[in-house]
Amino acid sequence: MDESVTGRVLVVDDDATVRDVVRRYLELAGHEVELVGDGERALRRCAEHPPDVVVLDLMLPGVDGLEVCRRLRARGAVPVVMLTALGEEEDRIAGLQLGADDYVTKPFSPRELALRVTSVLRRARAATAPGPELVDGELRLDLGARSARLGARELALTSREFDLLAFFLTHRGTAFSRAELLSRVWGWEFGDQSTVTVHVRRLREKVEPDPARPVRITTVWGVGYRYDGTA
Repeated sequence: MDESVTGRVLVVDDDATVRDVVRRYLELAGHEVELVGDGERALRRCAEHPPDVVVLDLMLPGVDGLEVCRRLRARGAVPVVMLTALGEEEDRIAGLQLGADDYVTKPFSPRELALRVTSVLRRARAATAPGPELVDGELRLDLGARSARLGARELALTSREFDLLAFFLTHRGTAFSRAELLSRVWGWEFGDQSTVTVHVRRLREKVEPDPARPVRITTVWGVGYRYDGTA
């Protein structure tokens, strides 16, 4: 097992059976796992001992998963993989809008979930040495440190947002469909393409002078999106 893609995973689900199954598969993948059954305890444990990844069920007693995700995002950029029930598209989109990095729909394959967690962790792992930069005017992405700045302001990007923006910057002028972006950025050959739409919307809110009239990430009607840039 590649030690660079293992870490501490906090699993938040009120179903003890689900928690136990997820724990076994994540431990087989080399991760250290902690289990909690409600949102309040999840937030407390994240504050006391921050995990590397949170696996978060949206349907929780008390503080629900969406509120947990919102509070985690207000604190920092810990990667979040959501667990959502089949058919709960609105909740899934709301979670992505709050900054969740990935999702798995119940009923799910525990092995697929473990692969998603490893993938999210790999993408989020920051390199210690400086890396090359991608530049578009005042927008700068440091690929090694996985940090982004717009002028003097540091951008709070999730790992998926960073990956998507880096992909756009390295392929500026080329139009991609949502299916192509889902495959090349997420590594999914199938899945909910609204995931791409949500992430593009969030990126525009962070990098465009006017998100309603984007000049960097433009829509190519009938195709998808293209990065035009300002420089």
